[in-house]
Amino acid sequence: MVAKLIDEDPEQAYGYSRVALRLASRVAAVREAAGFAAYATQRYTEALAEFRASRRMTGSVELWPVMADCERGLGRPERALAMAGEPEVQKLDKAGQVEMRLVAAGARRDMDQLDAAIVTLQSPELASNSVQPWTPRLRYAYADALLAAGREDDAREWFAKTLESDKDGVTDASDRLAELDGVEFVDAVSEDEPDEVDEVDEDELLDQERREIDRPEFDDEADDEAVAEAEAEDDIEDGDDRRDDK
Repeated sequence: MVAKLIDEDPEQAYGYSRVALRLASRVAAVREAAGFAAYATQRYTEALAEFRASRRMTGSVELWPVMADCERGLGRPERALAMAGEPEVQKLDKAGQVEMRLVAAGARRDMDQLDAAIVTLQSPELASNSVQPWTPRLRYAYADALLAAGREDDAREWFAKTLESDKDGVTDASDRLAELDGVEFVDAVSEDEPDEVDEVDEDELLDQERREIDRPEFDDEADDEAVAEAEAEDDIEDGDDRRDDK
């Protein structure tokens, strides 16, 4: 349930993780799941504790990058940078090493070291033309760092490269490119839809409906004939009245 809900409802996923901890706190997978649920809800102290517990149980370094990112979340980017230089990083697979590089670059940015963040992201993985699962996020982070440093042309180039590699839409590179090109998105409004709707007095509307119901329905010709007949009757009555007066 944690895995199923963590993206769409992280708070509910966190609730399930707490139940799992009560039932099986000595299972490494439970501690790892609880760590990710806490991480997704920005409970970084809890997340770090759970990740450390899982690592002690398994001896794996797989969670090293996300542990370092928890240090960033706790406002300790210098600790994240220190972790990026530990021997554990060399034991990570390629995806883990790229993730650690992203965390380290983020820590540099947290410390307002933009140029250092850009250099940190420059790597063989960034320069490679092959597309790997981590490629869009790595290119996006590099483009974003370039933009933050005021290098707009370079940033646009790398946002475009991100878009080329991002087949699953994990980044908003297309929106960032549009912003750089000065494209503005506005909500479409139907031409048939009125701009404003006048307020209607309900009582007045009901009275009008009653009048419509009570009024006899005639077509135009019938109405004209009825009017003519009524006028003729009036003329006859007027004539009779005049004779009576005489």
